[in-house]
Amino acid sequence: MKTGFDNEKYLKIQSEQIKKRIAQFGDKLYLEFGGKLFDDNHASRVLPGFQPDSKLQMLLQMKDEAEIIIVISALDIEKNKVRSDLGITYDEDVLRLKGEFENIGLYVGGVVITHYNGQSSADAYRKRLERGGIKVYYHYTIEGYPNNVALIDSDEGFGKNDYVETTRPLVVVTAPGPGSGKMAVCLSQLYHENKRNSKAGYAKFETFPVWNLPLKHPVNIAYEAATADLNDINMIDPFHLEAYGEIASSYNRDIEIFPVLNALFEGIYGESPYKSPTDMGVNMIGFCLKDEDVCCDAARDEIVRRYYDSLCNLAKKGDNENEVNKIALILKQAKLTTDYRKTTTAAQERKSADGVACSAIELKDGTIITARTSSLLGPSAALILNATKYLAGIAHDVKLIPEEMIAPIQKTKVSFLHGRNPRLHTDEVLVAISMLSNQDENCRKALEQLPKLDGCQVHSTVMLSEVDRKIFKKLGVGLTCDPVKKN
Repeated sequence: MKTGFDNEKYLKIQSEQIKKRIAQFGDKLYLEFGGKLFDDNHASRVLPGFQPDSKLQMLLQMKDEAEIIIVISALDIEKNKVRSDLGITYDEDVLRLKGEFENIGLYVGGVVITHYNGQSSADAYRKRLERGGIKVYYHYTIEGYPNNVALIDSDEGFGKNDYVETTRPLVVVTAPGPGSGKMAVCLSQLYHENKRNSKAGYAKFETFPVWNLPLKHPVNIAYEAATADLNDINMIDPFHLEAYGEIASSYNRDIEIFPVLNALFEGIYGESPYKSPTDMGVNMIGFCLKDEDVCCDAARDEIVRRYYDSLCNLAKKGDNENEVNKIALILKQAKLTTDYRKTTTAAQERKSADGVACSAIELKDGTIITARTSSLLGPSAALILNATKYLAGIAHDVKLIPEEMIAPIQKTKVSFLHGRNPRLHTDEVLVAISMLSNQDENCRKALEQLPKLDGCQVHSTVMLSEVDRKIFKKLGVGLTCDPVKKN
């Protein structure tokens, strides 16, 4: 797979830009971090070469100057909101994030519980955190937020919130997911810092849309597809255009909230330090594309991938029709069809020829390998065997797992575990090959090829089980499926 993004350059100039912004305000900068600080797989997919932990690596270059505040909404605690990508609740993710940050040497200053209104679940969570030695602060619901500026910018608004004690010049404010109240925490802190005669500023680190790429650039369109469930809309920043005569890409929520932010800044500082939403940002990603064509191709593939994900969610849950329709419209605007994804065409052509569920993988050299379902193997398990045999130089007709070994596994699945599908899943195939690898050189060679699947793309003509999906994710494979349930 070709590289289109200069990660080393990004780490260097991004940290420099943040240091400049700290210096602009004097003593302290509250940096609202949108998106994911690590495991940013969307960015790594649309910007080949961007590492999923790049933003963390950038912060590590400033670790002696930085501390992290994690924000969680009391409303999300109360309803046990779950991160769909990880399958864990937001309150558990706060603890996971804290552990991950501290494991790599970043300092976590505390946790802020926002939208607090006396919820007993939030009180219990606070006690749990404090028993673990974590500082916890409450920020209250403010009636009329964010439009009632007079109330917000007063002792009855931000003034009621706990002041978060911080000790370092860069305060990174992050959260398990959107809607947690990161911006309000930053603004509340500015109010309290001003009351204490401390110089402090605010900036926003939002990876997408990339402000200095065109509005309809594939990378920015891919962001709109990724946030179709939030109904985000990419827009030209009108405030930036008016102030500077320059076109900059932004999105609806930042543009809609900017007049309110401006009024709040004026109340806190006397005048606003920013003339546009784009001014507030520090994102330098747009300066680090070293092969724009590669990034455009990857972004187009991501748009198609998002479309398939939305179709599968619709088939499983039936509650995201608006999301499907929006991404379908984005596909048309980008002049794309699902055929753009090469594995889609290959898998569907194999299915048309064989009449059964099939799958296809695009390897790093562009080779397409296909597989079909059989009485013994599902299409994903067969695909892993075919791909690893090809990479190891093993003839296609060589059977890595003897049929007499598969039969007892199938019997256990159906007779003893009461499963309905006797075919082997990907994890079962990999365990079988592992067991055979000590005696069989072909199995050993096939196993050694697994790291080469990282970054490859797969399409299946049926929706895969959760087990198969997780195996592909662990292997670093990008997966799409037709919205067709298995028989």
